[in-house]
Amino acid sequence: MGYIYREAATVCHVVAMPYPGRGHINPMMELCMSLVRRKDDIRVTFVVTEEWRSFIGSDPKPDQISFSTVANVVPSELVRASNMLEFFEALMTSMEALFERFLDHLVHPPAVIITDTYLLWAVRVGNRKNIPVASFWPMSVNVFLMFHYLDLLRENGQFLVDLLERGYERADYIPGVSSTSLVDFPSFINGSNPYMLGRIVEVFSWVPKAQYLLFHSIYELEPQAIDAIKAGFSFLVYTVGPSIPYSKLQDGSHAMTAHGDIDYLRWLDDRPSKSVLYISMGSFLSFSSAQMDEIAGGLHDSGVRYLWVARGETSRLKEVCGDKGLVVPWCDQLRVLCHPSVGGFWTHCGWNSVREGVFAGGPFLTYPISADQRPNSKLIVEDWKVGRRVEKEYRLENLVRREEIGGLARDFMDLDSNEGKEMRRVVKGFQEICQQAISKDGSSETSIKSFIREISIDHLSCS
Repeated sequence: MGYIYREAATVCHVVAMPYPGRGHINPMMELCMSLVRRKDDIRVTFVVTEEWRSFIGSDPKPDQISFSTVANVVPSELVRASNMLEFFEALMTSMEALFERFLDHLVHPPAVIITDTYLLWAVRVGNRKNIPVASFWPMSVNVFLMFHYLDLLRENGQFLVDLLERGYERADYIPGVSSTSLVDFPSFINGSNPYMLGRIVEVFSWVPKAQYLLFHSIYELEPQAIDAIKAGFSFLVYTVGPSIPYSKLQDGSHAMTAHGDIDYLRWLDDRPSKSVLYISMGSFLSFSSAQMDEIAGGLHDSGVRYLWVARGETSRLKEVCGDKGLVVPWCDQLRVLCHPSVGGFWTHCGWNSVREGVFAGGPFLTYPISADQRPNSKLIVEDWKVGRRVEKEYRLENLVRREEIGGLARDFMDLDSNEGKEMRRVVKGFQEICQQAISKDGSSETSIKSFIREISIDHLSCS
């Protein structure tokens, strides 16, 4: 079972139950660190599987946060991408009893359970035990609304359509969401995975049973969407973003920056200002090897400097890309994005990466793969106007060829083009929004303090 919390009831005890995936665990941990930094008597028990404890147990964290573990009843993270349905089914059916048993062993009930929205069973357990639950949504507020208002797509005859035929029809009736092409809705909505769609519908039936709804976004980034949430729900809504490790930039701490004999930060130090294209396709899903080869060939032809995080294909891609760039298996992404030599971010558009990119203040090349990434790409390109798409039209299997990629990378990194200057000007405005949101009286800072105050008053667990 691991660590069991046993201090006095005068301490505010928070139980955090994240979805077992890197893109979910990281922002929830950042939220928990934000809570303990702001109130000394908050203690957090962060519940993870035994496997995830082995991955993150040695990561630096405040003393007020401790880990507790549950058994590995879901398939390993190492095979999750290739076995997603089995993983999600196990997650939905096998962890509830373990989590409830963990709560039963606590001497004092927690003031609140913070759980990933997808873990609907944590809401059930909290309701049974009369413990307040804060549902932490891991994606953008726009995507939350798209899922919540699925019935509007049905009513308007735009649900489960053939995207090759009707994908560029637009839906302009989702509250809080600007007009959006059907291809830019989350991939589950198009019916490509009926099981996941059914599970998401089930998840959203439990959202109203939580007492609080937390978004790791910033109000000023999605104001219409957040206003629509507040108007449509009776529970308390908080924007607690950006939920990224920006404090590490301020205190000077950082993880190892060298792989083998290559220090990528030192490599960046030797490049001209804004001359490097940073490329990352995320930590979970990936493109085909054929598409990766086209990307590598395009980068080679473009002549653009780049730093590419390529995970398992590092050695092979080094041979294809040429000598203009550096290919590494991992990097401290936020530190890289904030480096003065980086002038653009080629991204798969995972929400964590989007928020880090905006915080760093650089423009985007968007190349979404699945799930919520297409609507995030649309938000970047159409709503915020701080990026360009790699894939200019929807296609099922056709590759984006090296000729397209080479020309796009070259144009995107042209600091003298009018389009490039305008994108960089606009994204700097969004960067300032992020900085203001986390300042003393900023929207996120105010929201986090309000959430702390609410759990303190309502549950009398904080001194």
